[in-house]
Amino acid sequence: MYVRTVTSKGIQYAQLAHNVRDPKTGQPRAQVLYTFGRVDQLDLDALRRLVRSIARFLPPDEQAQLQKDLGMEWPFRYLGSLKLGGTWLLDGLWRRLGIQKTLQRLLKARHYQTPIERLLFAMVANRALAPSSELAIEKWVAQDVYIDQLPAVEVHQLYRAMDFLLEAAEAIQREVFWTLANLFNLEVDVIFFDTTTAYFEIEGEDADGLRRWGHSADDHPKMAQVVIGLAVTRDGIPVRCWVWPGNTGDQNVVAEVKRDLNGWKLNRVVVRDRASVYQ
Repeated sequence: MYVRTVTSKGIQYAQLAHNVRDPKTGQPRAQVLYTFGRVDQLDLDALRRLVRSIARFLPPDEQAQLQKDLGMEWPFRYLGSLKLGGTWLLDGLWRRLGIQKTLQRLLKARHYQTPIERLLFAMVANRALAPSSELAIEKWVAQDVYIDQLPAVEVHQLYRAMDFLLEAAEAIQREVFWTLANLFNLEVDVIFFDTTTAYFEIEGEDADGLRRWGHSADDHPKMAQVVIGLAVTRDGIPVRCWVWPGNTGDQNVVAEVKRDLNGWKLNRVVVRDRASVYQ
């Protein structure tokens, strides 16, 4: 496709044309798509609008070069683009499951100046879409994705949000679970519980802390670890999780688990350890 000029009776005309092959002769010939009119009477503003319209489909650097070459002012300047689909979907689920309202209610009395609920959502979305460190989330939020009401984050804000998450962990888990139980009419007559371990690639263990040597569920006996417990419904919907020092035995956590779930009015717990299953 190209712009050509033709002369008729001494007057030049500008035309938009492209070449097609004549079905009879097999020779190429010009097919006129549009006639702009007399060259000496062209609507230059209309041509400029056409150039801008076509340039929308060019890469940003080519748009900028075209603007420079033609000395044209553009109605907009390309700043960049952010991915929306994944975070938008997760944010909708986050709100539909009542997590946002639960967090906002628990945060109300704390008077934080930073958007803790949005920061927690950003970390959850990052784990789901592009798992990375808290430091890397700064760039991810600012340059890669769109998160409603969160144009940017700083790593110290994420640490502050995690502090709140630890402080309010039990209340958050309880309220979110019962919201789900009511929303999906979950069967909660029986709760199943089991444990596993997660190891850390560090030297030694914490003298007084969570990362301790213990029986490894993932074949890393020489690594410091923590024990993670998870309670679920019949259908595998998470109810609550716990974290204990890595040298904690399953038999030592049963009483705590039952006591915590009894507080949620979940009285029948089936506990599975490595040797047996008991209630």
